[in-house]
Amino acid sequence: MTISKARIVIACAAALALPLAACADPQAAPTGADATSAPGATPSSVPAYDVSDIPTVDEIAALVPADVKARGTLRNGASADYAPAEFLGDDSQTAQGYDVDITRALAKVMGLSEGTTTHAEFPTIIPALGTKFDVGISSFTITSEREQQANLVSYVEVGSAFGVAKGNPKNFDPTNPCGKTIGLQTGTAQEDYARELSEECVAAGQDKITIMPHDLQTDIAAKVIGGQYDATFADSTVIGYTASVSGGQIEQVGDVIESAPQGVAINKDDAELTASVQQAMQYLMDGGYLADILARYGAQDAALTSAQLNPATSE
Repeated sequence: MTISKARIVIACAAALALPLAACADPQAAPTGADATSAPGATPSSVPAYDVSDIPTVDEIAALVPADVKARGTLRNGASADYAPAEFLGDDSQTAQGYDVDITRALAKVMGLSEGTTTHAEFPTIIPALGTKFDVGISSFTITSEREQQANLVSYVEVGSAFGVAKGNPKNFDPTNPCGKTIGLQTGTAQEDYARELSEECVAAGQDKITIMPHDLQTDIAAKVIGGQYDATFADSTVIGYTASVSGGQIEQVGDVIESAPQGVAINKDDAELTASVQQAMQYLMDGGYLADILARYGAQDAALTSAQLNPATSE
């Protein structure tokens, strides 16, 4: 997500530890030493959204590429460790979350028999579009750099936030994270931002930020709760949901930092699939289905009303 450095370094002088709403990071059940330090951190199971009442739109179905139509399946790749958008359910195998439900809803509008979501590490999803996956619906913040790699159709807008252990025992100040240890997911915009901010800390004569990247967002909260990290940095929906499922052992600290749209990623060379996904997403928006899906996870306020193609480049 694109974030204004000035708002962290200068603004938000009163960094309040807020009880989180809406959504946040999944906690796959920790193992070993971390298991005792992070009780209640597993994401709550939410029944899959019933897409049976969503109609197939013939005009949109006609746009679907022949190979996808013949297969009958819209294959989504998602890093299923980022609740409430995508996470593994109680059986630790079945993907859940609003992005999973959105995949199934898109497939229905597009006249496909099903939409499936397969877990993949976040940085591997876009390179696999057009071969292993048809779409990447996995909380991809839309940036001009990412639009050079894939087509992105906007559907939600989400901010970023810091999360700390209950009571902020390490006195983490989101307005001055220099010298702190922060856990975040590899390949996210938050990682890019944290690295830029660390460079600014050093240039200003302060200690660098120790950045602890993880392939899975689920690995991070237990380390924050256990005191190994000062904070985590993720989408505001992720931080909020983590706080909820951890029983308040993770708290948001400071304000939500500039929101930005997230998008469905599609192979850059697949104009037919891009058009069908864009129109299907717009149909879900116009019919209220998108907001209904998000509401099940407390994220209805994130819904956009216009499914724009590559909005960062067009600005």
